[in-house]
Amino acid sequence: MATVLICRRFPRLSRVTAFSTTAKCKAESGSSKSEQEKEENPETANTRSESAATIQLLNPLDYRVLYNPSAYAKSRAASQQHAARSSGQALGDTFTSPGRAQVQHTFGNASSQALPSVRNALPKPKSKPLLKQTTSACLSVAQTKEEAEKDKREMHDSKEDPRVFQKGRPEYKSLSYDKFEPVETLPLEEGDSILHSVAICKGSQSPGAITDYFCKLSRLPVEQHAALVSDPRFNTLCRCAVKNIGLFSTSELVDILKACVRLVVPPTHPLLNACENEFCRRVWDMNLDQLLLVADCWRCLERSVPSYLSILFSYANMHWKDLTLPQFVQLLYIIGEGRRSPADLTQKVESMILKYLDSFTLEEVGAVCLGLFKSLSGISDHVMRKIADRVYLQMEDMSTYALVNVLKVLRYSRVDHLPLLKELGKVIPARIPTVNIQGIMHITLTCSSLHYFDEGIMAAVAMSLPSKVTYCRSKDAAKFLWSFGCLDYEPPNEEEFYSSLIEQMHRKLHEFRKYPEHLLTGLLGLAFVKRFPEDLIDYALRDEFVQKTRGSKYELKKDLFTLSKSVEIECPSYQGSRLPPQLYQEMTEMVLNFAEQEIYVRPEIVEAVSLLESMLGGPEYVKNHMILPHTRSSDLEVHLAMDGHPIPFNLKDPITDKKLKDFGVSLTDDLMTQLIKGRSNSQSPVEVENEARTPGQEGREEAGTPNVGDSAALSGGALLADARLQVEPKSERCLEVPPSRTLNRQPRQVKLALQVSNRNHYCYCSKRLLGLHCLKRRQLQQLGYVVVELPFWEWFPLLKRTRLEKLSYLHYKVFDPALLSRAG
Repeated sequence: MATVLICRRFPRLSRVTAFSTTAKCKAESGSSKSEQEKEENPETANTRSESAATIQLLNPLDYRVLYNPSAYAKSRAASQQHAARSSGQALGDTFTSPGRAQVQHTFGNASSQALPSVRNALPKPKSKPLLKQTTSACLSVAQTKEEAEKDKREMHDSKEDPRVFQKGRPEYKSLSYDKFEPVETLPLEEGDSILHSVAICKGSQSPGAITDYFCKLSRLPVEQHAALVSDPRFNTLCRCAVKNIGLFSTSELVDILKACVRLVVPPTHPLLNACENEFCRRVWDMNLDQLLLVADCWRCLERSVPSYLSILFSYANMHWKDLTLPQFVQLLYIIGEGRRSPADLTQKVESMILKYLDSFTLEEVGAVCLGLFKSLSGISDHVMRKIADRVYLQMEDMSTYALVNVLKVLRYSRVDHLPLLKELGKVIPARIPTVNIQGIMHITLTCSSLHYFDEGIMAAVAMSLPSKVTYCRSKDAAKFLWSFGCLDYEPPNEEEFYSSLIEQMHRKLHEFRKYPEHLLTGLLGLAFVKRFPEDLIDYALRDEFVQKTRGSKYELKKDLFTLSKSVEIECPSYQGSRLPPQLYQEMTEMVLNFAEQEIYVRPEIVEAVSLLESMLGGPEYVKNHMILPHTRSSDLEVHLAMDGHPIPFNLKDPITDKKLKDFGVSLTDDLMTQLIKGRSNSQSPVEVENEARTPGQEGREEAGTPNVGDSAALSGGALLADARLQVEPKSERCLEVPPSRTLNRQPRQVKLALQVSNRNHYCYCSKRLLGLHCLKRRQLQQLGYVVVELPFWEWFPLLKRTRLEKLSYLHYKVFDPALLSRAG
């Protein structure tokens, strides 16, 4: 049956809505199924229960118009964005998912009159009703199957997914519990007979018989397990086992524990308490295979056993040289799942990784990385680079799950590995549509954390995300917004992309009460790209939410400060909640204290301030401070009259008519060529920057940015201006601005905000400014400042040049005629 797409604005609608008309699905069956799904999953009930929008035509044809977002993503997105940004929209409103319809609309005759082409395209009533019903049924089945497949792809089993590596070698069978191993089902009659025997004997059975009972009962049909665990006779068997716990052999005790895993015994069950204590007592009499198997069973039971793990790690530390490859990988898995990083094992872990790296399967590489990431184990740059070297050469053969685990630890260790990142840009975009939402989030977050921008990756993520957005947790939505904002990237489908995520933020509002950091993360990401959903901002700045942020494990005051001040500058019409003045004052003082200790003292800034003071006439002409404290970086403020002369404004001490001293240097073509090219044509600006660093400077740069290894993308940076301007020396006279720079005298002035940038302000190996610094420069301009940058690829090489060369460069930057003309 033909599908007709309609994409028009209907009367009485606040959005552009588009429809795909097909045969009507069976309403009765759909209704009952919706109610069932709503009970099973209340969070997505709104999404699935109302999956269609209906157009009421002049002559109703009993057809339903199904919501098909892919057919009209572009037209619908613009209206969605408008709705999402509307400050009048309440937080409790239901938003329409880009992936599925949430609200069923019925339109009257006026709407249908605007759709003559659709009405004519529909088949006549009562024509081939049997065909219509058959087609409808087929479509319904196909859609249900497609939804099921989609749900299956998006499911992430945090217990089973990390264990995939165990299928790669037969040795893992003795080290781990395989719940998928087939077992012969025990007939119900035999199970009842065992329980009857337990009730009669009341604890007089031998340890061997008790073990046999547990093993057999665990083979009952799965649907009987819950009833068995709550059966009083089974509890009698458990009490009998606890009473005789010391009499079991180690292998018998392991078998009982495995039976408990199969039966899904609650992790706080008294039998498990007794088993844990007994295993802790026996550790030194067990072999490593048994120890790792028991630890794996505890993981399957989701029982926290810190004491047992501590003893296991001590045992492993003593027998480290005897660990086989499977034992080592299984141990790292246990370390990761236990979220514990034994400090005394760190160096040994790294040596073992290097020893076995070439022998690992790709899934084992992923498992090792996940263990390191989950346990927050530190890893040296050297070992991380070795792992990355192995991965990028075989990335196409690696599962996406294993690859994402490598990216997690790469992000955590903050190691730049350009070959791996470039290969990621070749391999991952084509996979994005088949990756679940959490995997996509980690890929995107890795790029933003390493400040690495690859348009192919980001565009693929943006195109796939709207149809998957309902699977986003609050954390996922926030990280997507942060990552795109951090890299200052607005994709081709930006309106659909951003509106879908903003809607998901509304849907997940209840989660932000528990995880307030995620709401602030998402809102800051939006602010970077100049998007301010005022209802969400109002919620985030309310007193009750601010109080919740204080209970977070993260320091969120800085984020609140940045968000609130950004709204104040960029949204003058905003009427919502604001932070209290005392919090502003507290945060401003904290940020300024940090700047005095860590930012103002950086050599590249100190040098620029000193030279500007010398060039302009003294400290009253330059102010080194944070014009916008909420952006957490410094500025060198300079004021110029409209005729180009500097104006004293930093008047800590009253100083009047201070003359601008002559430094007597001629700004010639040759000098400018030297400044641009440096001493050696073969040396790039970044290489010169690295040479110019003083000891300790690296540590003062913003944390979390990779080292620039490949600087080819940063070469160039030519100074574009007229280099023929001459500064004539004049004894005992102030330095005069050349005639070409002189403008008509006006009472107005130009406020310059000089930015001494460093590589942490830019994407890796590029001149693409990061989102926070885009926001800062945008806000400076809104406040009337002219932003002048001393880019690091120009300024850092000059730090090792002569004083006159540096002064010439600064004179060129400050007295650029374009600045005055732009301000005028």
